[in-house]
This record gives sequence, C-alpha cells and structure tokens, in this order.
Amino acid sequence: MNSKRTWPETPEPIWQDDHHIDTHPSLTESISTDVVIVGGGMTGITTAYLLSKAGKKVVLLEANRLLNGTTGHTTAKITTQHDLIYDELLNHFGAEKAKHYYDANNQALQFIRETIDELSIQCSFTEEDAYLYATTDHYARKLTNEMNAYHKLGIHGEFQNDLPIDLSIKGAILMSNQAHFNPVAYLSALVNKVKEQQGQIFEHTVAIDVEKGLNPIVVTKSGAKISCQTVIACTHFPFYDGNALYFSRMYAERSYVIAAKTKQSYPGGMYLSADMPKRSLRSYQKNGESLVLFGGESHKAGQGHQVTNHYQALKFFGEEIFGLSQVVNRWSAQDLFTLDKLPYIGRVTKNEPNILIATGFHKWGMTNGTAAALLFRDYLLNKDTPYYDLFSPSRFHADPSIKTFLMQNANVASEFIKGKLSFTKEISDLAKNEAGIVRVNGRKAGAYKDSKGDLHVVDTTCTHLYCEVNWNDDDRTWDCPCHGSRFSIDGEVLEGPADQPLTNLKDDLD
Repeated sequence: MNSKRTWPETPEPIWQDDHHIDTHPSLTESISTDVVIVGGGMTGITTAYLLSKAGKKVVLLEANRLLNGTTGHTTAKITTQHDLIYDELLNHFGAEKAKHYYDANNQALQFIRETIDELSIQCSFTEEDAYLYATTDHYARKLTNEMNAYHKLGIHGEFQNDLPIDLSIKGAILMSNQAHFNPVAYLSALVNKVKEQQGQIFEHTVAIDVEKGLNPIVVTKSGAKISCQTVIACTHFPFYDGNALYFSRMYAERSYVIAAKTKQSYPGGMYLSADMPKRSLRSYQKNGESLVLFGGESHKAGQGHQVTNHYQALKFFGEEIFGLSQVVNRWSAQDLFTLDKLPYIGRVTKNEPNILIATGFHKWGMTNGTAAALLFRDYLLNKDTPYYDLFSPSRFHADPSIKTFLMQNANVASEFIKGKLSFTKEISDLAKNEAGIVRVNGRKAGAYKDSKGDLHVVDTTCTHLYCEVNWNDDDRTWDCPCHGSRFSIDGEVLEGPADQPLTNLKDDLD
C-alpha cells in the first residue's frame, strides 16, 4: 500500500494483509468421510479442529478462500457484551435462557483464551475492558434496564459515568476481562492442527445440495460428491435449508470499518455505542504501530446507497475523538440477524438429525461462532448440553418473531416494487469505474464500465426471489436489497441465499 495515501482506494481488511493464509486444492473427485463441514470461517474451522481432535474424519469445504467471508472482515472483539441484549432476552425468554446465552458465549471466550495458551498461538490476543455506552437520554434508560438485567442474571458489570476516551456520555456499562485478537492468525493455527489431525480441506469447492439419507451426500458444483455421516453448514444462509425458508427468517446487514493512525494516544478498552448510528472502537498493533479500528454505520444489505459516505462518517467520528493522521485500511462486513436475535444452531429441521446448521450471529460471531462449534462437538459426541433448545433452528417465539417477520418482509415487498421502477440510463453515458441501470435490447440490465473502459453487463433481477439488485459503488458488486445476495460485476454469486448467477448480457450488446 502506498504510504503517502491517506484514504485507501480499495477495501481490504487489516487481517488479510497482515497474515499469510495457506492455499488449499479444490475437490475434484468423490470421497467419503465422517463429517462434512461447509464454510471456512470461525465456526467451520473451529468445528473441524474440535472434531478432528476428537478422532472424527473431517472434510472442510470453502466456496472461495478460507477466512475470506465475514470472519475475515470482523472487528474481532471476543466478548459476552453483545450490545443491549440481556434485558431483551430476559423479557422475551426468561432468566434461565438469557443466562444460558451468556454462559454459552462466556464458555466460548474461555475456550479461545485456553486454546491460544495451549497451542501458543501468536494472534495479538489482548485482554480488554469492554464498554457499552449511551449518549442520549433514551438509550441511557435502555442502558439502565440492561444493567438491571446483569444484576438479575448474575453477570458482572459496573455502571460508569465516564469513559477513558474523550466522549460525552449519559452512562456506560463496563464488562471487564474481555478481549480482542487477529482472527486470521488464530484460525490459521487451527487450520494447521486440522491438517495435522488428518482433516482434509478444500477451497474453491461450492456445495450446492444434500442428498438426504442415513448417510447424507454433499453434492458440489463440480459434480464431486462426499458421502458422510453428518453435514454441518457453517455458511451465512444455509446452502441447504430443508425447505425451512431461512431467507424469510433472517435479514442481512452491512457495516463498515476503518483502521487509522491517530494523533492522540488510545487509552485501551473496547467501546460500543448503544445509540444509533452505531460506533465501535478497538485498537490493533500492526508492525509495532498502534491503530484504532472505528466501526459502525449499519444498514440493511443492498440499501446503503452511496457506500463511501459510511466510511466518511466513521472518519469524521475518529477525527472528532482522536484526530486521524492516516486511514490505512477500510472494509465492510455482512452479518445475519434472526427474528429473535438468537443464533440458529442445530438441526436444519426437526426431522433431519444428521444435517446441522449455524447462522445468524448478529455481529457477534467470534463468541457465537465458537459456541456453535462447541455445541456441534457435544452433539456428535453425544454429550449433554443446556444449549440445544436455546439455539434450536426449529424454535419459534411469537414475541418478538412475528413482529420482526412482518417488519422485515414488508421491507422486502417495498424494495421489490421500488426495484421494478428504478431509473435507467444510456450505456454511452457511463464513465470509467461507473455503473448504472440500462436497457439492452429492451431488457433492463446493470452495466459497469471498468477502469479500462470494458463493459460488464448483467440482468439485474436477483436469481433468488427476483428482486432488483442495486450497485455497490465501493465493493463494485450488485447487491440485493431484499435478502442480501451479492454478485460480482459479471454476475457470479458472492453471497447467498442466491445460488445461481445473474444472467450475463454482455453478448447481447449491439
């Protein structure tokens, strides 16, 4: 990266350019194993590590590169302080389940800490205090309710009137003994252990279906099949959902991060605003230099409009608090939210005991993803755990699920109609590095003219449920505003639930 540049031209997570990740081959022939794990992020790799350590034959599949998805784009906070969550869980599900959620995530935090010590992993693991703060009276009241929930559930926390950073607040909750790290360095060490334990890893191998049965078979896009005893899908939207309609039971949000050198020193700690728009802070040491990661600016996927404005808002926030001398990295992430904010971890449906899923971590994938891996290990080793029912994907709670379902799907309907009426322009009007909605032989299309002047033209109708995709001017992708599917400039699927590419219309140009 050019050291003189004060604003990175392309998005790139700091973890990706700060740690080498080994490559792995694609699967080219049919094989058999005990467990097939689909998804090479926090949950998939940790599950592969735990099960191979327990003596299971494991195959791990990744559609792209390991750690190139949400895990590689996280801010990597390892904490049980998950925003304003415990008061809500207490009111909707009762004290026992709310405490189980805390215990599962706290167990995950301790597992990460102990694994780093056991394997002597160099991953910039740092113990930190975590602060959830409010800057308005409305959210200060919510913060008080959250503090009361801590007391009822036996969660240690302290109410604070001030923060170590120079920010005027109405109150904060301090949770001590939390942590952050470099997730790519940590998981790369687990990948090496998986291979030492005879686990097999395949990249650029897309799982597209499961042939059900006592010994299910995972079908890949290349035609290679894997026979196994158990399938575990650790992808965003499950690549196989058993007709459980997970796309209607979750919604996707994008958020943004900048990593910057600051003029004022960072006092330590991790910070998250209870208010909207969200603001998240943590530090990171890169090549002996201290950086601050500023995150936030969440919006529903495909509905962010001018993406660069979100980065500019974070930059302005950082300037106000610390003064910025240089932004060295910027990136965005996509996270899934369930109807009731609890992850879906367990059987894909009640009647399929050997097909498991983990998804919907609502931005807290470091602990929730690790908790999922620990649950999968216990499930396959027939160990009892209190978390099966809590995270069961087949659960349904009328409150708050019905309200959230109606609200999110009303938004889907609105975006569907809006997309059909979107504006069109002439291809000849596009400048280099510009995209727009155009007409190709009377057909609506999305066109992007790259830096060389070459055109990339696709049908803008999402192949999932036929909403119209929008242009993401920062990542240079076509994003669906309905369910969060994302496509490349040539239509390839980058993110589900869509599993088919957009139709490429370049050959249709006159």
